[in-house]
Amino acid sequence: MKKRQNILVLVICLIIVYLVAFIGSLLTNPGVKSSWYEQVRPSLTPPNWVFPVAWTILFFLIALSLYFAWGNNKQRKTTAILFGINFVLNIAWSAIYFGLRNPLYAFIEIILLWISILSMIIVLRKINKTSSWLLIPYLLWVSFASVLTYLSI
Repeated sequence: MKKRQNILVLVICLIIVYLVAFIGSLLTNPGVKSSWYEQVRPSLTPPNWVFPVAWTILFFLIALSLYFAWGNNKQRKTTAILFGINFVLNIAWSAIYFGLRNPLYAFIEIILLWISILSMIIVLRKINKTSSWLLIPYLLWVSFASVLTYLSI
């Protein structure tokens, strides 16, 4: 029974995280195809196909991180708050950058997203070290995205 519960929790974590990814993609895709983006896109930006590949991998790692952290029954509220804030900030960047077409506000927002990821890594280290380590690639990618966002201002 415990194994079935664990699989169910993993599936729920994957659904939640990929729902966040889906919402973000709805906000991002029209912007990527716009002439506005071509004007502000820094030369350092990888080809468009790199982003869905990278984000698919990152969201899988984020889902695993949530799954491992969720296993600590005493810290579920903390885990839910950390991931919830991060998910809102993740979606908000797409809305600000591509929806509002405002790189300056998106840069300010991505700094908050970066801080939320770092906070997750620090706090989750006390809850589950694996969960914490799984977020390092996310922090690195958002660090790179921060540079790209800054360069598009």
